[in-house]
Formats: sequence, structure tokens, C-alpha cells
Amino acid sequence: MTARTHTAPLSEGAPSAHPLAGRRVVEAASFVAVPSAGMALVQLGADVVRVDPPGGGSDFGRWPVTPSGRSLFWANLNKGKRSVTIDHRTLEGIELLRSLAAAPGPEAGIFLDNMVGKRRPTYEDLRQRRHDIIHAHVEGRADGTPAVDYTVNAEVGVPYLTGPPDSGAPVNHVLPAWDLLTGMTAVSAILAAILRRDRTGAGARIDLALADVALTGVGSMGWLAEAELAEKPRPRQGNHLYGSFGADFATADARRVMVVALTQGQWHALLRATGTGAVFSALEQTLGADLDDEGDRYRLRETIVAVLRPWFSQQDFATVRTVLDRAHVLWSPYLSLTEAAAAARAKTSSVAAEIDQPGIGPMLATGSPLRWNGTGSPAVPAPRLGEHTDEVLAGALGLADAEIGRLHDRGIIGGPSGG
Repeated sequence: MTARTHTAPLSEGAPSAHPLAGRRVVEAASFVAVPSAGMALVQLGADVVRVDPPGGGSDFGRWPVTPSGRSLFWANLNKGKRSVTIDHRTLEGIELLRSLAAAPGPEAGIFLDNMVGKRRPTYEDLRQRRHDIIHAHVEGRADGTPAVDYTVNAEVGVPYLTGPPDSGAPVNHVLPAWDLLTGMTAVSAILAAILRRDRTGAGARIDLALADVALTGVGSMGWLAEAELAEKPRPRQGNHLYGSFGADFATADARRVMVVALTQGQWHALLRATGTGAVFSALEQTLGADLDDEGDRYRLRETIVAVLRPWFSQQDFATVRTVLDRAHVLWSPYLSLTEAAAAARAKTSSVAAEIDQPGIGPMLATGSPLRWNGTGSPAVPAPRLGEHTDEVLAGALGLADAEIGRLHDRGIIGGPSGG
């Protein structure tokens, strides 16, 4: 299938899709949480200037990579940003970064980082340069000690809920969920701070800890309260959906599907599709249960699976797809990432499309999941490392060509690379 290709800059398209157009955010970060926040701000129309040291930061070569070693991780988390390289490990470089973060202009003065160390720009530093600075700082823990997604996920108990019921060892999941949620929480805070600054002229200091986001997440699901009130941890339940009915089934041709029935309507659709309504009515009478109630469906999940499993095992995948879709059952096939990529290419409404990424070439990438008045923001390429250094320093700080040249000569800033 021929891929759809998007190369248009973010500024094109419906104005309503870009509510942050004109705002400039300076991002100094690595890995997932903060770069994902910066990318979300780009997709809302902001001019996000990512600052890295010359040669790239600690995530510039992070896996996954192309066969030639180019980081697909970096290219996808920095789509649509401008790239500046400053050696902020030097005194002159950190001063330059502070000046850029607190640069003048009503649409500027927004700084987003996860930097560590005594020399990192602090809110107090930046406020001396600009009284209405908005500074969002993301860290591992609120006490300043380090943490990453895998460590905070371990300490909030999730790996002991994940995996097969007969496993005694913790099972990590591969999705950095707390990183991504932290990034979106940072975006929410920045948007609120921008709104307040527009109304009152006040800046904001925003501190956000990854560990707090993780603990808040499991607390908001009721999991902390459940553990204390039950006085024991919840047991593992494999691929069952906790608290309602959801289970995976194998088809006759060894495909697997996930089927969910959260509501009465979804439950009855599943019964119609599989022709098991009479069986479950008799079961309800025998067990004194009401399977229209999701709590009873959850408690009797193993019995329900035992009744449904033969139907799935006797149908090939194509038949299962046709019957479930016709009955409006809530379900999805299990796909590998290769299959998921192919499916994304095939959908005309997909947020994924092929772009021409400098240094990599044709690459499947995703745009914004938001659609404003029916219009989305397509995927756009990430910059070459340091591609916009000169133009940003000239435009934001008013540096002359001669001064920019001297900064290059002393190695304080770098030139474009990675193209």
C-alpha cells in the first residue's frame, strides 16, 4: 500500500487547530516525560525550542534505532520542534540557556526542563531575569532523588498485578505509562499557567515529580484504598479485566482476540454473537447470579470463559471478525507492532502517516490525536540536531552574526548535525 506522506509545517492548516500559535517554549530535557510534553505543546501550535549539548544529549542515540544507528526514539519525540545546541555544562553555556529561557516578548518566557545538578536554571534564577517566567521542572521524586518510570512503577505495586496468575515474580510492562502521564500533566499545568499569566501578569513555578504522578495514578483508581481495606494485595488475573468481564480467546486458526463486556448492551451483544444466551440464562438460575451486573460477570469470569471458549476455538479469525462486528461486540484482535503499523497505514483516518525524516528518510510517524473542529495536525519531521541554533539565538536574543560566530569558535554552541 502506498503511504500517505505529510511534510507540511505545523503552521499550515486551520488556525483553530493551533491555539498556542506564537507561544515559545524552551525545552531542556531528555528521555520521555518532558520531551513528550514539548511535543504535545508543538501539536497545539507552540514554537518549542529543544536545547541539547553539542553532539546530542543522553537520549540522542537511544533505541529503537535504524539499521544505520539513527535514533527513532529521538526523531519521534521531537517532531516539529526547533533544535538548538548549547554546551550548558559550561558557565557561559548555562548563562546562555538562562537568557534564552527568560527571553523577552509576551509570547515567550516559558521553560520546561528535567535538568539536574547545581548549575541547572532554577525558578529563582529565571525570575530575576523575567518576573513573569513560567518554569515547569520535572524530577524523579519530590525530594530531588532520581527515579525513572521502571523504578516508580515497581514501587507502586503494578508489576505484582501484571502477568500470569501462577507467577510469583514481578512482571514489568514495556510502556512508560508514568512518563507519558507526567508529560501530559506538565502540559496541563503549563496551559493553566499561561492562562493565569494572560489574565494577571503573574508567572509560575511548577514542580512535578514522576513518583508523585505514579502514586496519584494508582490512588485515583482506588487501588491504594482497596489494598488497605482488603488487607491483602489484589491477586494477578492474567488477561482478565478487573471488576468486569474481559478475556482473550484463541480462534481455530491460532489468532487471539480480546473481548470486553463492560455494559449490559455489550454483554448481550456477545451472547447474541456466540449463541450462548440460553446457556447463561440457565447458569444465572443455577448460581443465583445476575450477569447483567458487571460485578457478577467479574466474579464468574472463569465460568463465562469456559462457556465461550469452544465457540471461539471452532471459528476461524475471519468468521469471528464478521460475527462480532455484525453483533456490535466490543473486541479487538491482538496485533504485533508490525501488524499495527500496517493497520495504521491502511486507515484513511489514522493519525499515522509517512514523513521524510532528515537523516533517516521515509518513516511512519504520528501526528496529534486531537482534532479541532474536525481538523487534525499531521506528523511533521524532527529537526536535525542544532539545526536552528543560529536563527533562534539571533531571533530570540538579538545576537549578531559576529557574536554567534565567536560562540561557535569557543564550542559554546554547535552547528547542525544528524542530517
